[in-house]
Amino acid sequence: MDFNHHLLDLSTSTQSIPSSDDFRFHYNFPEFRHLIEEIARKSQSMLNQIGSSENIWGIGSSFPADIDDAYEWIVNANDDVLELVDEIVDEFHRVLKEQDMEEGEDGFFKFKKGKKGVFGYLGHEANGKKPKVSFHVHTLRKPQYHYNLVVDNSNQPFEHVWLEKSEDGQRFIHPLEKLSVFDFVDKGDIESLVPVMPPPLECTPFKLVEDVKGLKELAAKLSSVDEFAVDLEHNQYRSFQGLTCLMQISTRTEDFIVDTLKLRDHVGTHLREFFKDPTKKKVLHGADRDIVWLQRDFGIYVCNMFDTGQASRVLKLERYSLQHLLQHYCGVTANKEYQNADWRARPLPDVMIKYGREDTHYLLYIYDVMRIKLFELSMESEGSDDPLLEVYERSYNVCMQLYEKELLTESSYLNLKGLRGAGFNGQQLAVVSGLFEWRDVLARSEDESTGFILPNKVILEIAKQMPVTTSNLRRLVAERSRLPYVERNHDIIINIVRHSMQKAAAFEEAALRLKEEHAAFEEAALRLKEEKAANENGANVQVPKMPTGACDATPPLGHSAPEGNGFPDKKGKKEIKVEQIVESETSDLKKPLSATVSTSNLDANIILDLDSDSDDMMQE
Repeated sequence: MDFNHHLLDLSTSTQSIPSSDDFRFHYNFPEFRHLIEEIARKSQSMLNQIGSSENIWGIGSSFPADIDDAYEWIVNANDDVLELVDEIVDEFHRVLKEQDMEEGEDGFFKFKKGKKGVFGYLGHEANGKKPKVSFHVHTLRKPQYHYNLVVDNSNQPFEHVWLEKSEDGQRFIHPLEKLSVFDFVDKGDIESLVPVMPPPLECTPFKLVEDVKGLKELAAKLSSVDEFAVDLEHNQYRSFQGLTCLMQISTRTEDFIVDTLKLRDHVGTHLREFFKDPTKKKVLHGADRDIVWLQRDFGIYVCNMFDTGQASRVLKLERYSLQHLLQHYCGVTANKEYQNADWRARPLPDVMIKYGREDTHYLLYIYDVMRIKLFELSMESEGSDDPLLEVYERSYNVCMQLYEKELLTESSYLNLKGLRGAGFNGQQLAVVSGLFEWRDVLARSEDESTGFILPNKVILEIAKQMPVTTSNLRRLVAERSRLPYVERNHDIIINIVRHSMQKAAAFEEAALRLKEEHAAFEEAALRLKEEKAANENGANVQVPKMPTGACDATPPLGHSAPEGNGFPDKKGKKEIKVEQIVESETSDLKKPLSATVSTSNLDANIILDLDSDSDDMMQE
């Protein structure tokens, strides 16, 4: 029998079950009652098993006992399953289109007539076409659930548990504080140094480290070397703080890639001391973010680093990217389209492994070449500046950074990208604040990026139009790409909009100040543009003073008025250069703005709705 026949039999048999008054009558008989209770028990057990299956949902969600909640649970579960099926089908059709395949008469998919190629995943070329690299693969299961990764997204400062604290207990002490930059400058062997280009990737031993045994073997290799190159691959889109997905390490003779998702709890234990060891040189490129990712995910703090990105700046190269260094010094053309690929993908395609290896394979050679160039430059320099020392000072300062968790404050919403130029009134600004707070709370609890929960542009669009009905909200976001958390929380979002609109008075002052600051910035930028154009034409133009007005006597929102901030002083007018204004305004855009108003504008009933909703929410 086929499936449709079974379904028809099931539907027909249900019609024989008594209903309404007949059911209550039959329920008085023990034989009928026991049978119904047994069916109910088995159904409950089956639904509980389905709901708690992390293989299906990515996170367990027990079946509710209340009948009304149970009905809603089933409806939501069906919606999630159908959404997942839609995603998989869309992804399948996208790949079919890219691979130029079609369905044959036998039901199997094959390449179109006259086409040859390989059906593959990210990075596998087929039919001579260049594949599109996706930064987010919708069908991937979140590694947080797959590998049971424990993260602390609480709205509390990050604790550097592997560091000592100062005597007053107010700050953490980086191990570099006990060392000097001069401890790392190695000039002694540079004059006799002859850089040796490493062999090609295919001729170099390689190990993909996916278990603790492999990690111990890597640790043994690092214990016997004086220097090694390091790089990380990271994913920010589907977690609140981000996840380090891979660690690439190269010695002079071997390449390693560590699966830091599988081995997250073990990487620090086995590798921490090698990164901290001041006698071992660590070579990285553009390490600003790598340094804090190592601290956050593995408790690793780096001592004695040479940053080739900083060296390229001191050498004043044409470009500072690793791609340029590979081409300039090694003649290697790196495929940087995988830089923003979804590095959560497992198993890793060969093309992504190749990309990862290239990031460190040549780095020790580049380090040698750059050291020689810097040393020669210092010998030619007549001044007291030492280019090689400057690189180590810059690298030292990069290592001294300490990771800080993003915290939600009353004024955090003012940092929303695009808000300053939106021209919002107090009512609209209150909506921004409410949505921003809701998004942050939900992103922390679900370990999602705020951009995946509710993109900045959508927050601004909702605040601009302030929809107060679900239908209006649906129409507003209809043209956007799929926003699962918005779709599941229409009622909560509408509730936030309504309650926030009632608190407009508390946001009027902040709205006015944002408009004033934006106007001042626009005027300063225009004047700077005019001055630049005049200078290019050879004219000597005196830039006029900034006009006085409401914003003149007050500093940018949330800041005291430092000298030269672009706003004339209360006690006396003085000329302010346009460059100062633009510099001040630009720096202000990057700083948190504090307001004198409270943005905790979610009423208790909204918070309650949020908590109950997020508990049962399906992630993917």
